[in-house]
Amino acid sequence: MTEPHTAEDDGAESPAARGHAPLQNTLYRKVTKGRRRLTRGRLVVYRVAVAVAWALIRALWSTCRVTSVSGLDGARQAVQQSKSLIPVFWHQHLLFGARAVLDLRDAGLKPGFLISPSVDGAAPAMLVEKVGGVVIRGSSTHTGARALRDFYETIVRQQVSPAITPDGPKGPLHEFKPGAILLAQISGRPILPIGVAASTKYTFRTWDAFELPLPFSRIAIVYGEPIVVGRGITADALPDWQSRLGERLLGLRRAAEAALDRR
Repeated sequence: MTEPHTAEDDGAESPAARGHAPLQNTLYRKVTKGRRRLTRGRLVVYRVAVAVAWALIRALWSTCRVTSVSGLDGARQAVQQSKSLIPVFWHQHLLFGARAVLDLRDAGLKPGFLISPSVDGAAPAMLVEKVGGVVIRGSSTHTGARALRDFYETIVRQQVSPAITPDGPKGPLHEFKPGAILLAQISGRPILPIGVAASTKYTFRTWDAFELPLPFSRIAIVYGEPIVVGRGITADALPDWQSRLGERLLGLRRAAEAALDRR
């Protein structure tokens, strides 16, 4: 890969200096060039914000009750067989979608989360480390063959399972973008779709209609059947795969909602 410039050349603090694993690609250098730097003052603010956010997330996770979990045995078996896979859930379900992924660690899953390589990604990266995930520094809006190759290294050689919100980072809502499919194709690892529902929640007026489960809510999680993407699929077939996987995720959400209604 061509690396004409480094973040250190610009005077920006490197990921390794901040306690993250060195980057394997040029995405960090491309996105951070000419942008804000991670100053000492900003780092202090981020650390305080992350501590507060982590406390709130733990409080939410502890007060909400996961009353229904479906497909967990199949998901664990898929992890044990494949060593790594590609969990997907809608962006609006980030809080308990991430929790569902983390709950597979006892089966041997090494959960990874894609974080922006810019300065703005420093705080989320700290939070991912707090929850016990692996930080993958990259940008879903600056991807391509090089980025997919780096993901291949992460998934196959390091056996990290990158959690992907296929309609992120900016929507449209519930539009399954091709990244997870292409990643599954080149890595040979299955996609693990996950549906989430909460009995009571606040829905934000954001592009993703982000759902914040209220304290003491009941949560249902549905792990779908792992989906293997053949290496021989063509570009013409990709839209059909996107449509089918999007419908699959919506179906799992409906199944989670139905599980809550039965209780």
